[in-house]
Amino acid sequence: MTAMHCFSLTIDNHIAHLVLKQPEALNTMGPVFWRELDTVLTDLHQGNTARVLVISSTGKHFSAGMALDTFAGAIQMNDQSPEGRAAMFDSLTDMQSTFTKLEKMRIPVIAAIQGGCIGGAVDMVTACCIRYASADAFFCIQEINIGMVADVGTLQRLPKLIPMAVVKELAYTGRRLSAEHAASYGLVNAVLPTAEDALAAAMQCAKEIASKPPIAIWGTKQAVHYARDHTVDESLTQMGWLQAAIWSNRHVAEAVTAMKTKRAGDFPALAPLKSFTELG
Repeated sequence: MTAMHCFSLTIDNHIAHLVLKQPEALNTMGPVFWRELDTVLTDLHQGNTARVLVISSTGKHFSAGMALDTFAGAIQMNDQSPEGRAAMFDSLTDMQSTFTKLEKMRIPVIAAIQGGCIGGAVDMVTACCIRYASADAFFCIQEINIGMVADVGTLQRLPKLIPMAVVKELAYTGRRLSAEHAASYGLVNAVLPTAEDALAAAMQCAKEIASKPPIAIWGTKQAVHYARDHTVDESLTQMGWLQAAIWSNRHVAEAVTAMKTKRAGDFPALAPLKSFTELG
């Protein structure tokens, strides 16, 4: 992978670690951020080296969200004509699709959050599977404070994670939600004393996930997300087909043997993927 400006990426023991690395700019999300994130998520999804992704950040804040100059430069928010407004729709769906990749990729995604998780950063972490936070972390739906509606996933995903009344309070007022209160509502899995501790917790969780059969983890992620958006009856039907599709006697036997003998399991990686444009 080519060098990145906004991120660093390492993969070790099947754990991919993506780090936002522009603390001097509060890790804001400009055009380069979106391009690099979209590329790295696609590569991790199509590859089979990583079995889990951890996202963390640097500096005082996890991310201050969208870089405001983005709307004055690379993304033209032209509200003077129906054609301009239609183009706004296409720009927004592009950004939405990038964060949706976090939700749809074949491996779980864990966020380690410190300091401010503001605006677009809330859109980002709500698309992750698991969230750990430092004690100084806070969440803010900043968009209402600058005269707009949050539009890249927060208002769609957050109501599935915390009570609706709390979502409305945060979305209408732009108030900050502390890490302590976020944990009490279930938005974060645990609050740790420092950013380093939050990252350590994320890495420990990632290590445990990486030790499981990748195909079973993929299937579990599929089933959980499907159940979130469908009835119990529909989800049970989907679960039957899903289990039949991915069941492996070898994986079950290996997992049981590894557990009994207290050793690491030996499981095959997911098959690498290629897009249609790469075939032939």
